[in-house]
Amino acid sequence: MWTALLAIAVALAWAVPAAADQTVVKTGRITSTNPDWVYVPVNVPAGTREIAVSYSYNRDPGNTLDIGIFDSDGIGLGNNAGFRGWSGGARSSFTISRSAATPGYRPGRIEPGTWNVILGPYQVGPTGIDYRIEITLRSGPPGPRFVPRPPREFVPGPGRGWYRGDLHVHTVHSDGQFLPGDAADRAVAANLDFFFSSEHNTDTANSIWDLHRRPGLLVIGGEEITTRAGHWNALGLPAGTWIDWRYRPSDGQLGRFTGQVRRLGGLSIANHPTCPLSGCGWLFGYRDMDLIEVWNGPWDVFDNQAIQVWENELRSGNFIPLAGASDAHRDPQVIGLPQTVVRAVRLSRTRVLAGLARGRSYVAESAQVALGMKAFTRRDRAGIGRRLRARPGEAVSVRLRVGGAAGAVATLHTEDGVVATSTVNGNPGTVTAALPAATDWVRAEVRRTSGGSMVALTNPIFIR
Repeated sequence: MWTALLAIAVALAWAVPAAADQTVVKTGRITSTNPDWVYVPVNVPAGTREIAVSYSYNRDPGNTLDIGIFDSDGIGLGNNAGFRGWSGGARSSFTISRSAATPGYRPGRIEPGTWNVILGPYQVGPTGIDYRIEITLRSGPPGPRFVPRPPREFVPGPGRGWYRGDLHVHTVHSDGQFLPGDAADRAVAANLDFFFSSEHNTDTANSIWDLHRRPGLLVIGGEEITTRAGHWNALGLPAGTWIDWRYRPSDGQLGRFTGQVRRLGGLSIANHPTCPLSGCGWLFGYRDMDLIEVWNGPWDVFDNQAIQVWENELRSGNFIPLAGASDAHRDPQVIGLPQTVVRAVRLSRTRVLAGLARGRSYVAESAQVALGMKAFTRRDRAGIGRRLRARPGEAVSVRLRVGGAAGAVATLHTEDGVVATSTVNGNPGTVTAALPAATDWVRAEVRRTSGGSMVALTNPIFIR
């Protein structure tokens, strides 16, 4: 009898149809009085295999609405477990399953509970934003688990030397148009040794870079944290680590997240600090920053302003190493314009980050430009980012060697301003100068004679 009853129970279980797919529609209105982030809850039932989200809104003048999602682990500030992806305004739809997800979103199990679509009203025009979100919950077996393929920690190479890299590169994992493999190929074509992945507010590219490995090229994980009061890059993030962006200076949270980056062995860099666009210029101050991006893409007036911001910090006694990067998203933007050239013991994540942190670097517009700078006394010598030992009143000489910039003008700068100016004659050309007594530091710039655009610039040499 029990056997017969069991057979009937099994038959009934098979006869019950699987849960049907369902679509949920959420609508709402956002005005200029709304907070920075709007959360739209969605109940996800057990047995959901895939979530598909699409959204639309009235794109009246002044309206820009970003989108992302958190899962049932919650929306708390810094909740790495709950974060499931962000595409900003780059996409109108995305999907997530255990096996795969739209770039910018994390694959993984679809756990039941309350998920939250997050809306970011980047700009709200006078008409307000009326939005419509369509969430389709597809049922079925979960599918195979996604297997991350993060980038390698180092690349075999010649050892100690100067390595060229781009600290700020975007792909289709945020608002870029480069495929990851295309970005890697362009980095190789620019003669780069490394670049940092830096997608807006999402870490998903850091889990796939080993699929796009190129000989001799090191890819280092990162994220561009796009707050409403400026952008910064978390450089050197391990795969699976996401850094939150949902705060302003008045919230007092920046140090919490830059501290998180440092504990992971990474660095924080203030991006394009003088950018004139809304939410783009840096308003947090520099106490929590490890680097400042003073050269972003092709040289322009805002880079000149960023150099002044950086030098003001230096003159106040707050040395934060400078760097440059392309911030390339799509053609005709060029990966490797400009590039930061770092002195490192080897081509590895930890050693590149160490060189950047110490200011053992300079910035050049391309791989055709190379700098070498030394400061000397009778007893000591030091290079970029180093300290020269000098007795009070002791003569200090500087030699700057410039390759790939014949005809440009080189200047040496100290805390007293420009102390030497010379045209670069030859390729390479050499510029020498004697520094005034009691100089604290010296740095170099190389600019074109026509228009004054930058060709290269260095971090300082410090003089004790």
